[in-house]
Amino acid sequence: MPDRVVTRFAPSPTGYLHIGGARTALFNWLYARGKGGKMLLRIEDTDRERYTPEAVQAIIDGLAWLGLDADEAPISQFERAPRHREVAEELVRRGRAYYCYATSEELEEMRERARAEKRPPRYDGRWRDRDPSEAPEGVKPVIRLKAPLDGETHVQDMVQGEIRFPNKDLDDLVLLRSDGTPTYMLAVVVDDHDMGVTHIIRGDDHLTNAARQTLIYDAMSWPVPQMAHIPLIHGPDGAKLSKRHGALGVEAYRGMGYLPVALRNYLARLGWSHGDDEIMSTEDMVSWFDIVDVNKGAARFDFAKLEALNGHWIRASSDTDLVETLMVERDFLPNGVILKGRDDAFVRAQLLAAMPGLKDRAKTLVELADGAAFLFAERPLSLDEKAAALLTDEGRALLVELAAVLASASDWSAPTLEGLVRDFAEKNGLKLGKAAQPLRAALTGRTTSPGVFDVLAVLGREEALGRLHDQIK
Repeated sequence: MPDRVVTRFAPSPTGYLHIGGARTALFNWLYARGKGGKMLLRIEDTDRERYTPEAVQAIIDGLAWLGLDADEAPISQFERAPRHREVAEELVRRGRAYYCYATSEELEEMRERARAEKRPPRYDGRWRDRDPSEAPEGVKPVIRLKAPLDGETHVQDMVQGEIRFPNKDLDDLVLLRSDGTPTYMLAVVVDDHDMGVTHIIRGDDHLTNAARQTLIYDAMSWPVPQMAHIPLIHGPDGAKLSKRHGALGVEAYRGMGYLPVALRNYLARLGWSHGDDEIMSTEDMVSWFDIVDVNKGAARFDFAKLEALNGHWIRASSDTDLVETLMVERDFLPNGVILKGRDDAFVRAQLLAAMPGLKDRAKTLVELADGAAFLFAERPLSLDEKAAALLTDEGRALLVELAAVLASASDWSAPTLEGLVRDFAEKNGLKLGKAAQPLRAALTGRTTSPGVFDVLAVLGREEALGRLHDQIK
């Protein structure tokens, strides 16, 4: 193994960091961290028609939110085009590449012949050994790799094992286009070499590229990095992952209320495992992960498992951390109207007081914030259908008595308030739930909430009694 492991994540800026790319970044990050190395970020931005600075920033922001920051500033592949051209020309000087002057009409004729003969289209090598002095006027050449014509190229893959590619199938690929721009194949090899990448971890849709890129490494007498091609993610039905399955950007998962730690935990388990461990801290994953343990078969995305993991990590998070997360993710909180006039200190204090009862019931931050909506609701509260059904004439009559009992509390704490309501229920021959249900409906507008006595304590004497009197009226 090299002195220091260097991995890289090399996304194309399509506008967001998609979930498959996030897993690839995670595997690169975990492997580098576990081996005491570093992960680099390269933006493969050579497609200038689709490139926007916003798309690049979306990838960087997505990685930062996931906690997968690269160890150095990102590198732009587009900006390295002069270096790519330099290597292409060096390969020509070495006799490992050549100028090809085939016209577009000739190339189309080759394709047509291949189709007629029912074989894959291949360049026929007509300029492989010709002298450039024979070049037709007005044709700008491309530079092609002089690939071996027989034998095999072997790729020793850390996930897939040894794979052999017949060289006759690999073609004399274009390295530099006629306009002087480098192709993806050349740019990737040059960048990985210059960045000192020792391990290439990427999706198995790049497996055929691995053979072609190995030929370029060999032609330059460069060491070939270790390669690991990880299987793609499929939907629960085994089909290729699509948007209906969860093929969304990382920002969509953030918007659905998933925690970064939960998403990291879930993505790590997509195609890799450590015994029967389902719950893994980031420290555990760094310690346990090895790319050679990744499965060869495609992993299946399952929202139910992700949600269950997220619920675990919400419960495992400190109350303070969850409050601060909600303060950052303001969109999850009840709509802005009901936070008007309330400063952050008040919002924080209310959330912190209610958090123990809130987090046990939530699987996402959206549910957590929704459960906290009663804290900031405008009065009089609007009741949902089930809550309204509880506050009949009989329910309101019960509220009158309960409000009087609660108003007599010597201190406004959950244990004291619970004692008063229990005594009231016993004296009136009621089950505790019979008294608690209309209280909850009047205080929160719903029939589900944290414990009703905790709700009373968090709201405070004035607000709680005010809400009861609103419903009595």
